[in-house]
Amino acid sequence: MLKGRLGLETARVPHVDRHGLIWLERGELCVVDGCLHFVAGKDSLTPHILQVPHQAVSMILLGPGSSITHDALRLLARHGTLMAAVGQDGVRTYTAPPLLPDRSDVARRQAELWGAPRRRVSVARHMYALRLGEVLPHRDLDTLRGIEGSRVKAIYRLMAEKYGIEWDGRHYDRNNPTAADIPNQAINHAATAVQGAAAIAVQSLAAIPQLGFIHEDSGQAFVLDIADLFRDTVTLQIAFSAAQKALAGNPDSIDRLVRREASTVFRKQSVIPAMIDKIKQVLRTEETNGVGDDRDS
Repeated sequence: MLKGRLGLETARVPHVDRHGLIWLERGELCVVDGCLHFVAGKDSLTPHILQVPHQAVSMILLGPGSSITHDALRLLARHGTLMAAVGQDGVRTYTAPPLLPDRSDVARRQAELWGAPRRRVSVARHMYALRLGEVLPHRDLDTLRGIEGSRVKAIYRLMAEKYGIEWDGRHYDRNNPTAADIPNQAINHAATAVQGAAAIAVQSLAAIPQLGFIHEDSGQAFVLDIADLFRDTVTLQIAFSAAQKALAGNPDSIDRLVRREASTVFRKQSVIPAMIDKIKQVLRTEETNGVGDDRDS
């Protein structure tokens, strides 16, 4: 076999043996002497050069002020290392192009479950059980959505009371998002941040974003499914904490306050690793129907 330009053959490390994600910002991701490097402060008198162990991580997150060379993209693709462009503090995801993941077991399992209607409902019920703390007897998704919706309304009120915020219900106008009050704006921004984290988790496992079990129409349906698993514990915590600061007179915009709070929560609660674990749990675990076989006839 002819060796490539970097003197390497197909020396890929399986993702299962890698060490998760690495986040870089304000620098250039490039190849130096056949190895991946991140050069920060390139135009300064004291640039900082970091060698990146691209074969030992599953995904590289590039933050604001970063660029990447063609050689770096080629090296990442060669070794199956994923890359995503993210916002400040890693709480926005702009793109996460697939760079040839080296396994398809998660995607095949997801497609298998999604393609069988009864199994799809079974997974949806399991996801609702994770969110609500109990397995509901209903099998109709519209009924489950209704139950979940009423409980979410109650959680909104409880969270508002906890943070001392006046709550007038959930209101959102897609055509005029800034018309909502501060708590509702904070929820919108927090939901976007958590969905970005979920997109990273889904992409890192090479799952299929379009195949959701609760959400159906969106091209990010499975991402929304996973984000919703963290609505009560992460999204609303971020939103109401940021809203409390804004209403107390903090001069920063609600968007900035939410991003800062999201950055802190994501780091302290290891949100993205937790999402990855939840995806594995959801796709591995199916409910026992109690009667007959769970397969389609």
